Amino acid sequence: MRSSIAAGRLRLLPPNRTRLRCTPLLCLSPTARGTLGQASLAPSCRSANRRLYSSSSASPDAAGHLSTRSTVVQLLSNIGSKREVQQYLSHFSSVSSQQFAVIKVGGAIITEHMQQLSSALAFLNHVGLYPVVVHGAGPQLNRMLKAAGVEPQFEGGIRITDGKTLALARSLFLEENLKLVEELENLGVRARPITSGVFTADYLDREKYDLVGKINKVDKAPIEASIRAGCLPILTSMAETVDGQVLNVNADVSAGELARALQPLKIVYLSEKGGLFNADTNEKISAINLDEEYEHLMTQWWVRHGTRLKIKEIKELLTDLPRTSSVAIIHPADLQKELFTDTGAGTLIRRGSKLHVKTSISEFENLDLLKEVLVRDREGLDAKAVVDRYVQGLETREFKAYLDEPMEALGIVLPSDSSSSIAHLATFTITKSGWLTNVADNVFASIQKDFPKLVWTVKEDDENLTWFFDKSEGSLSRQGEVLFWYGIDSADEVKELMTEFGKHGREILGDGNLESRLAKAAKAASMAGKEFQRPEQQLQQQRAYSTSSLSSRSFKSSRSRTSLPAVVPAQSRRSYATSTTNPNPPYGSQNSSNTQPARVALIGARGYTGQALISLLNNHPLMDLRHVSSRELAGKRLSGYEKREITYENLTADDVRRMEERDEIDCWVMALPNGVCKPFVDAVATAQGRKKSIIVDLSADYRFDESWTYGLPELVARSDIAKAKRLANPGCYATAAQLAIAPLLPHLGGQPTIFGVSGYSGAGTKPSAKNDVDNLTNNIIPYSLTDHIHEKEVSRQLGVSVAFIPHVAVWFQGIHHTISIPLSHEMTSRDVRALYQDRYAGEKLVKVSGEPPSVKAISGKHGVEIGGFAVHSSGKRVVVCATIDNLLKGAATQCLRKSPLSLDF
Repeated sequence: MRSSIAAGRLRLLPPNRTRLRCTPLLCLSPTARGTLGQASLAPSCRSANRRLYSSSSASPDAAGHLSTRSTVVQLLSNIGSKREVQQYLSHFSSVSSQQFAVIKVGGAIITEHMQQLSSALAFLNHVGLYPVVVHGAGPQLNRMLKAAGVEPQFEGGIRITDGKTLALARSLFLEENLKLVEELENLGVRARPITSGVFTADYLDREKYDLVGKINKVDKAPIEASIRAGCLPILTSMAETVDGQVLNVNADVSAGELARALQPLKIVYLSEKGGLFNADTNEKISAINLDEEYEHLMTQWWVRHGTRLKIKEIKELLTDLPRTSSVAIIHPADLQKELFTDTGAGTLIRRGSKLHVKTSISEFENLDLLKEVLVRDREGLDAKAVVDRYVQGLETREFKAYLDEPMEALGIVLPSDSSSSIAHLATFTITKSGWLTNVADNVFASIQKDFPKLVWTVKEDDENLTWFFDKSEGSLSRQGEVLFWYGIDSADEVKELMTEFGKHGREILGDGNLESRLAKAAKAASMAGKEFQRPEQQLQQQRAYSTSSLSSRSFKSSRSRTSLPAVVPAQSRRSYATSTTNPNPPYGSQNSSNTQPARVALIGARGYTGQALISLLNNHPLMDLRHVSSRELAGKRLSGYEKREITYENLTADDVRRMEERDEIDCWVMALPNGVCKPFVDAVATAQGRKKSIIVDLSADYRFDESWTYGLPELVARSDIAKAKRLANPGCYATAAQLAIAPLLPHLGGQPTIFGVSGYSGAGTKPSAKNDVDNLTNNIIPYSLTDHIHEKEVSRQLGVSVAFIPHVAVWFQGIHHTISIPLSHEMTSRDVRALYQDRYAGEKLVKVSGEPPSVKAISGKHGVEIGGFAVHSSGKRVVVCATIDNLLKGAATQCLRKSPLSLDF
């Protein structure tokens, strides 16, 4: 989440806009017919309805429809900005009704999500939109066939349809169609079942598939008649031959042919998954620009089987449609968000346009067109002359221009130079079509790939301001202008940028900024006309300026507050951004001041953690392992480290003292069992000469020592860690438990209970019942059921008492916590998850997800995964799950994350 300061207030904004969603069933009366029922409207909406009816000569139905539309528009504004909703409504209303959208509904959606589907369709209808719905019933047909003793047969993904299968399918399709129509009618939406007469087909391959059709004609007349009558057309995917033989057609195929005939702006495939997922990252793909990404996408290993076929078919479909058309794969619950917001909800697939990058004016074939693009929608009579001079200036300076072929979008970036370490976006001009077809996203994504740090300015009244907030990591408002940035991790750099912008506004970006030059020209033209104003007009302007100055002073005083609230009110989540909701954000590379690799000595390298640490040190560019000590392995060559040849030593405390006095080591890492490392720590402390080396202790010996810094970067102030010379590494169990409980500390209603299970590597290398695989097979062993060292550690660090019950299981590495947390007041799962997402915003090693994480997924990885967030029916107890690799984030990775902070890397 991002925060903002504007007009003297601190506000907060999530990195991906979090919008409040209205639940359609709360807005739509089951008994309404034609318009929303009065019982379904808030009192203010009902009174508005009465006022409209009494003051208008229009019919009651017309008045009700206008009130209904405005009410639903207002409700839609809860999932996006009013600008977005109105913009997309205008866009969708600009075409004939049947060209708005074709929505394909799978059989599973009808069975499992009927209520969400019908409510979403009702919403669209009540703002005057008429989606054309075509549905299938594949899962239901499979069940019906099996119940009838018929095994479904498929060839190449196509259902082989004999006479018996077709008879069952036709009966089933009519039944499912009627269910959806009746559900819509119950919500006050007129719907018309269209079960024949639209699709004409030939046999696809009668010998191979039997009664399966290939559509060769689409008759739009039944659909148009339905819409003229004010009814949503609900189609089955059945087709007929010219002789009247009914043929089975896959619903996806029917929807595609329907789209080719209607040429809609949107084709929507409703899916239980809610989109396409990248199997490498397990993340939903937000958008696919086929012209740019198709070839690369088809080479990915996870694009196979049904996913590969779907992407290929969608590409073929969009090739036959205007470039303004797009395909969305979404869950029915997210239909409104997908259609009416810039960010969408599922996977948006569009043809897009090939992007071009130009680095010199000579690469532009048509300079006049470039100038026209730069001038469009610009203020001021002198805009054309300003652009002429600006283009002339680009001939002698370095820049990168990003544009699509028709120049619907154009961005010009001036790279960093000797005067500034940050590149800036000199101009970014997008047509309305460019915004609606997401070309703007495509261009900006290309800019982000090339420029890891960027600043730019936008006028405060820009109608697309919320889009820029989404693209930024921070922003600052000043006298009608907003400064945006991303990639600036240094607090000093951000402070300097804010100070300069506060003093000089967008002029800090220099003459290379086209917006600044245009604004100057407009201001000059405005000042030139002041002599014609009456005195009272000038006084009014002076007062307005004075008010702005006062606002600016209020803003400056608000910046003196440096602390961030632990809990972010939901209503403050949309405004200007200055930082993150994380009160202890990660440091970036800009904070580093040391370019020399640190000399590291590892004391105690025989254990699993020591081995994991050696591997990490080998891959760290600024860590140079010089000495490794292990009594058992002394004299043997260290394997797994390639930067230099190292032989195991058996270092004593005296050896450590002498090495410290000779200034041979920058960082000592103690990877010893509990209670063993004190002599080595004392040796470093008592060494003569300069005391500059740091010590990181991986044992529990100093976790309770106030003179040592507890090294959990996500929860302990990173500035404290950066200044520390003695760092106590948190325990593996304790790290995951603290991260999984900390965001809920202000909401605790009792003692959290932690049920922890670790792989047997956590029991160490010394043979015992807890690391005996034979003993652990088909078994789980509890131990230290009370007063475990990690129970005390977590309780001390969080400041609240916790109960911890550890267990060991047969897998090698990885820990799973299931934590039951009493709450002091009622909360929902969404509330809890939002707290965690806000608290750990920007943390690369903390992943927050809705589903409970698995040990298998975390093993061998460097982070903590937190999920589950199951809330008891009372609303006053939540169960949170967390996983961690005990050898990495639980030990070695944790060590390596703290050391660079203290070593100024």
